[in-house]
Amino acid sequence: MRSYNAQDQLMHIPQPATIVDMRYETPNTITYTFAFQDERLREQFRFHPGQFNMLYVPGIGEAPMCICSDPLLQGQFQQTIRAVGDVTNAIANMGIGDIVGQRGPYGRGWALDDIKGHHVLMIAGGIGLASLRPALEYMFHHRDEYGAITILYGARTPHDLLYTSDYERWMAQPDTYLLLTVDNPSGEEWHHHVGVVTSLFEHIEVSPDDSVALICGPEVMMVFTIVELLRRQVPAEHIYLAVERRMRCGVGLCGHCQCGPKFVCRDGPVFSYAELRGIFGQGI
Repeated sequence: MRSYNAQDQLMHIPQPATIVDMRYETPNTITYTFAFQDERLREQFRFHPGQFNMLYVPGIGEAPMCICSDPLLQGQFQQTIRAVGDVTNAIANMGIGDIVGQRGPYGRGWALDDIKGHHVLMIAGGIGLASLRPALEYMFHHRDEYGAITILYGARTPHDLLYTSDYERWMAQPDTYLLLTVDNPSGEEWHHHVGVVTSLFEHIEVSPDDSVALICGPEVMMVFTIVELLRRQVPAEHIYLAVERRMRCGVGLCGHCQCGPKFVCRDGPVFSYAELRGIFGQGI
């Protein structure tokens, strides 16, 4: 009979994880830091940037949540959660010391080995920055393996921007650039750009031969971002997107997240646009 290690156990059964820290990003979005109660899980848990966990609240249900922490963080991990449904609203009413179930990590993350040696363009909308954050931290740990990093990030208002306390540190990294935009400054003192995130392409140059793009955000935003990249002759194989639609079981059994012949939870959530051409954003 096969003996299961702690990681096997975590893939099949939700394991109790304690909230050890909380940071409000926006009024309805919190970054939670979790630690597994089982010491073996704390020691063995690893994830690849772009992967997700299934988060379980007893009596309520499960919901997929990308892991947004530095992948080298030991003993803990983070998830940024917006209160928009039954599970996430239940978690929003929790505090430090409360316990949830976690199983995972699942899925295919960002192709960080394949993009080494390229300039990296990260384009995020709203809470989509959560999926890209661990990839960014990974590249900072291996800075000499990647070219210039340019982050284009947009949100509805300045109050909807995530991880604002990280921006100064990010911009202090070598050859790293951050451009911010909001749809509506809401009367706030705002010294960055105004408009949709794709309007930021007007302020950068994209070298199609040696650049790759990593995209995460609302689907309509990703569609228009792909259009901009294709216009600039970035190959479809160099465009990666995180598709986070309708995941339920996390293991490709329920079919709820099927996207053409692909299952987002099992085959993704990260895909190259070459894999999804004709399926995602039909007509582009």
